[in-house]
Amino acid sequence: MPRILVTGGLGTVGAGLVHELRRRGNPVVSCDLSHQPDEIGFSLGTDLAEPLYARCDVGEFRQLERVLDRMGPFDLVFHCAAEFGRWNGEDFYETLWRTNVIGTKNLIRLQEQRGFRLVHFSSSEVYGDFPDLMVEQVMDDVEIKQLNDYAMTKWVNEMQIRNSGLQYGTESVVVRLFNTYGPGEHYSPYRSVNCRFLYCALHGLPWTVFRGHSRTSTFLADTVRTVANLADNFKPGETYNIGGDAMHSIEALSDVILNITGADPGLVRYRDSEILTTKVKRVDTSKSVRDLDHRNTYNLEDGMRLTADWMRAVYHLP
Repeated sequence: MPRILVTGGLGTVGAGLVHELRRRGNPVVSCDLSHQPDEIGFSLGTDLAEPLYARCDVGEFRQLERVLDRMGPFDLVFHCAAEFGRWNGEDFYETLWRTNVIGTKNLIRLQEQRGFRLVHFSSSEVYGDFPDLMVEQVMDDVEIKQLNDYAMTKWVNEMQIRNSGLQYGTESVVVRLFNTYGPGEHYSPYRSVNCRFLYCALHGLPWTVFRGHSRTSTFLADTVRTVANLADNFKPGETYNIGGDAMHSIEALSDVILNITGADPGLVRYRDSEILTTKVKRVDTSKSVRDLDHRNTYNLEDGMRLTADWMRAVYHLP
């Protein structure tokens, strides 16, 4: 089995991926921004026989190199570490560009030196407002106007990875995630629309629905299971869409949340379409189905019910 590093291992997808890979028996080390009980002590020594975590800011080359020196070598790196989301990228654009672009370049430079394989987490945002079915090949055939800074950074990352492969022969795979949600996604105002609406409904807070937008929703456990399959079926140079198999409007998502929580419909405010945000995301996942056994386990209502149960327990709600 490959020895694996997961960057951003405390994030929504990263934490789920670490758990799934370890469940399968893979040796996994993770890193992220905060201190943790199972981390290595670089200068003072460590109290654990086998630390499995390192504090590391990927935007700092020295810190990332130190993780590879002290806890490696690694055969495969899942690069989940990133600043996430369209509005997060607007409000914290300095951190967005430093983490997403410089951080990824730091990792690529180390990949060129050390030869590990890389799985990079991109986003459906790179498709911009492409009006037709979002097939992976679209990005090679159509010049897409990126709609926001977050999308820009993710497309820059894909170009960085592609150029490294051409120049240095590095082996990488890109996964483009589509609206992933589920147990494990902790609330902040910058999280997925599914998470934000559900949190507000459970807490009796108002939320805003922008009309005219449609998405698929991918249950977090399904995304994690699919991505983990890359550890055993890695095809250098491939790009995979990982998304849901049923379209829904944002209005319909809000209605599902009202139904499963019993929240007051008066909490919902409706507005016109949101500026610089993709209106319709129709995704083709046939490649990830073929190569990675991607499956959508739950429909939207069942997945949101499970997420609501988890969220009630986490936030101590009745």
